[in-house]
Amino acid sequence: MGGLSAEREVSLKTGAALSAALARRGYRQKPILVDRDIAFLLREEAIDVAFIALHGRYGEDGAIQGLLELMQIPYTGSGIAASAVAMDKLLSRGLFKAHGIATPPTYTLNEIDAPTFRADALPFEWPVVVKPASEGSSVGITIAKTQSDFNAALKTAFHYGPKVLIEQYLSGMEVQVGILEDQALGAIEIRPKGAFYDYNSKYVPGMSEHFFPAPLAPDVYRKVLALGLEAHRALGCRGYSRADFLVTEGKHPYLLELNSLPGMTETSLMPEIAKGVGIDFETLVERILATAATEIA
Repeated sequence: MGGLSAEREVSLKTGAALSAALARRGYRQKPILVDRDIAFLLREEAIDVAFIALHGRYGEDGAIQGLLELMQIPYTGSGIAASAVAMDKLLSRGLFKAHGIATPPTYTLNEIDAPTFRADALPFEWPVVVKPASEGSSVGITIAKTQSDFNAALKTAFHYGPKVLIEQYLSGMEVQVGILEDQALGAIEIRPKGAFYDYNSKYVPGMSEHFFPAPLAPDVYRKVLALGLEAHRALGCRGYSRADFLVTEGKHPYLLELNSLPGMTETSLMPEIAKGVGIDFETLVERILATAATEIA
């Protein structure tokens, strides 16, 4: 838990919730704060299984997974390749497109080309969504409506990496699908108090409303579940994940991203979806732990 990314504080909350749940179920567990000395700590602790409560860079992108495999320590969540691709929105969207899963119209911009780039060169109109190519928790995302907004949004997004995605803004329902053990559990709707489901909407109490099951037409609900599971499989994810969609008024679902290590506090979306289908938090945590023990030698 913890880590070196912009999502460190969220990771600490996830780790604390997981640690408490495992303790209540009688497991010997120890929170390990991840910093640059993590390899030394892992050698000292001699753990049986790593329950990854990290988010963002170095924790969700295949980095910690590679270290754990080198040390032959089983771990929860997806493997190296799936984690890396899921974290890179450009790569993952290429795979989603190959599997027939719709994503918002997108333009990719590199930092080298940014100083001379103007938004009127985009193949779509205002407003646009500007986001880092490899961050989670809506970190660095801005909705831009003017060239001035756009310039500021690029500066913010490039703070988190050398590649930025510029999306056509689509209005619709924010829907998240929880995947556990290669099964789509259900879909939940999020209604943020702000313009979109940003960092504050996710983590500040009262900044969003949740509705489970998502109030979609039955055929659209089934389609969203099927697409979420297809996205999970397309990237080769395992154990659990969460697929984030935007469903337009025309009832067309667009996949925004797939989170290979979704938040796991007791009020996070993945546990809320599981609770909605009768899986309490401790049982969910134990089932995720079992995927590490059984799927990795």
